[in-house]
Parts: sequence; C-alpha cells; structure tokens
Amino acid sequence: MEQKLELLERVPLFAEVSPDVLEQIAAIADEVEVPADTALTHEGRHEGYFFVVISGDVGIERGGQQVNTLGPGDFLGGIALLDGGPRTATATTLTPCRLLSITNDQFDDLLGTSAPVRRAILEAAGRHLRAIDEEL
Repeated sequence: MEQKLELLERVPLFAEVSPDVLEQIAAIADEVEVPADTALTHEGRHEGYFFVVISGDVGIERGGQQVNTLGPGDFLGGIALLDGGPRTATATTLTPCRLLSITNDQFDDLLGTSAPVRRAILEAAGRHLRAIDEEL
C-alpha cells in the first residue's frame, strides 16, 4: 500500500489531497503486469483507464509520431479519468510493465460515495487548471 500512496501522490491531481483521501484512491488502484508491445490507450477512443507506471517504459504517440516516453513514477490518463472523454494519445508498452490502474467507473463510484474525496479532487483539479492558466 505504501508504494501505491507514494506513486499516487506524485500525480498532480492527487498531490494535495489529504492522506485519508489518498488512501481511498489507493484502495481502488489495481496493480497489473502488462507485456511489451501492448496498447494501453488508443488516440481518439473513449477508454476509461488511468495508469501510473511502477516499472517499465511506455511510449506515447500522437498522430502516429512518438512524442514522449514514460517511465517509473510517470502517469497517463488523468484527463480521461475525470471526464471519460476521448484519448489524446496512443500509449503502448515498450517493455514489460507493472502499472497501477484505476478505471473511470471505479473513480466515479468513489466520487459518488464520498463527498470528501469528491471535494478534494475538484479542488485539486481547480488548482491545476489555475496553474495552467497562469502559465499561459
């Protein structure tokens, strides 16, 4: 559980939530092992998964061009976790990976049953959006 908490608190959306809220999020995060060359997400599709990389490397492509490589501690799918909208990129494992996975349904259920979690996530999302706005 400690490793899950450490990984999740690196995610900007979860960085400033209280420890008890973070523990509730960690409780719904599943650890999965994924072989190399596995597509985790597909650009343009509505897929409700959020991932944190525990080990391995994940390639990120937009429009068929590799734009980033994620490694341990990195994450993907934060936008889809919140809005369930289409993927902004395709993510494919470049090596065998261990990942934390949270589905959009699990997250929605948690938000629906816990007002403190819902409030903490909305506040964190607001702070993140304000920070982006200030950078522009």
